[in-house]
Amino acid sequence: MDAAILERLYTVIESRRGADPETSYTAKMFDRGTHKIAQKVGEEAVEALIEAVRGKKKRLVSESADLLYHLLILWADQEVKPSEIWAELAAREGIPGYVHVSKEPD
Repeated sequence: MDAAILERLYTVIESRRGADPETSYTAKMFDRGTHKIAQKVGEEAVEALIEAVRGKKKRLVSESADLLYHLLILWADQEVKPSEIWAELAAREGIPGYVHVSKEPD
């Protein structure tokens, strides 16, 4: 598995827009609107933070996956493509205050 899974998941999420909210959780999230999607992202972020503070690695992994999933729904709702996020992160490489991302191991 690699970062490409986020791209594939985003594609699946976009395909659920307009699907039946009774049979698709993702469609239900789109149907509920931006406010509810954003609220869910916030809830998942808090849950991930709680598990990190508790030192519960397995729960942190699970909650982080939930957070990423809901964040991708929010991006799709707002028509933000993952490539836009990757470009923004790439533009920040080497900027003081941000972690430098090296293509070679340290």
